[in-house]
Amino acid sequence: MKILVTGATGNIGRMVVDHLLAGGADDVRALTTNPAKAHLPDGVEVAVGYLRTLETLPAALEGVDRLYLAPVLDTVTDVVRLAQEAGVRHIVDLSGDETTDWQPIAKAVEASGVAWAHLYAGEFVENTTVWADQVRTTGEVREPYPDAANAPVAMDDIARVAAAVLLGEGHEGAVHTLTGPETMTRCERLLRLGTVLGRDLAFVEVSLDEAATVLEPAMGEYARWYLEGFAWMVDSPQVATTTIADVTGVPATTFERWASANADAFR
Repeated sequence: MKILVTGATGNIGRMVVDHLLAGGADDVRALTTNPAKAHLPDGVEVAVGYLRTLETLPAALEGVDRLYLAPVLDTVTDVVRLAQEAGVRHIVDLSGDETTDWQPIAKAVEASGVAWAHLYAGEFVENTTVWADQVRTTGEVREPYPDAANAPVAMDDIARVAAAVLLGEGHEGAVHTLTGPETMTRCERLLRLGTVLGRDLAFVEVSLDEAATVLEPAMGEYARWYLEGFAWMVDSPQVATTTIADVTGVPATTFERWASANADAFR
């Protein structure tokens, strides 16, 4: 069974490759724009290409049985058409539900006629690093929604689920909603980070405009969009799921575990 992993240069796609190999996959092809940067393991077939460069895809899709589809919106309709034409039998996509900007990916995959499984992921716990500069220099975080609550998920956990679904059976038509193991407010997340760092950190409630200005050095034009996404979580907290443990047999990464492994980013 040949599995193609798209978006394999970095982040989740690259982790999916590692988890597939750990799970016993012996025919993995990785689509990457930069093989040198991807540092793919021995035994992984390299396909040079990109989901936005459609002419690179027919060769990458040749002989593929199952596909991990990274979240690229603007070409997804053409990508899934090419996958269907190539004979791909199962697509596992990273997308999102109808409340997110990523729902069109799921809809396009469903319309392709290929068997599918959706991975719906909320905020990545790695986004916490947007606080790093403020924490290092001021010991404060300035944001507008201290009571906004969600259950941020580790990228590696998403990759573990993707690999398990690609290698497993019985996931056709499944929607896997992926979260961290516990819901917490923005203020609580900062307090927990402080406990891991051994520091007293303060959450300072400010206007959306001021907070966006503070985050722009780290997030650029996406700073305001990122913060606005937390507004509805004040009254509608994200509920943590057990999906990661259910699918993989290993519990989702706790915030404290992630923070301990990444503490140097905040020091």
